[in-house]
Parts: sequence; C-alpha cells; structure tokens
Amino acid sequence: MLEKIIEHKLVKAARERGGLAWKFTSPGTSGVPDRIILLRDGKVGFVEVKAPGKKTRPIQERRIRELRRLGFYAAVIDGAEQIGGVLDEIGGEKDAPC
Repeated sequence: MLEKIIEHKLVKAARERGGLAWKFTSPGTSGVPDRIILLRDGKVGFVEVKAPGKKTRPIQERRIRELRRLGFYAAVIDGAEQIGGVLDEIGGEKDAPC
C-alpha cells in the first residue's frame, strides 16, 4: 500500500472521530512528522506515515524523540491497520459525532 493511501485513511479516520489530521510542515525544521492529529478535548498527537516496511530517517527519529520528551504522543505507522490504535492512544472516541 502506498504511503499516500495510508495517509488519506488516517485523515478520514480522524474526521470520523470529530477531529482533524492536518499536514504538518515546518519550514526550517526538517524531519517533523507528516500529520498533526487534533482530536476532541484538546488531544494532540503527531504521526509519521511510511510505506509498509520503510524506515524513518535519523532526523525523523530525533524529532519524534523531541516531541515525546515534551509529553506529546508521537508515532510512526506503516499500515492502515495501525490507524485505529494510534487514534485510540491520542484519545479519540471511536463513535464521536462529526
């Protein structure tokens, strides 16, 4: 499965839980995760999306560690089957109205 398909499914799943999954870019700072997930009640997480079997670059691993040290949820996924678990971890209710 292509990375962009997994990313599209992540965006759709976040919307279904009443949240957002914005594309996250930070000019001047490389390696930031692909998506910032914003869910109800102020829940925030960061998700790096990879094609199945692809690995994160060292700068991406560093950015994820930085986010985690600050207390944010940050994850790497490489399959659509991981999306529900990631959203659960961030704190999104499965049946939240949109």
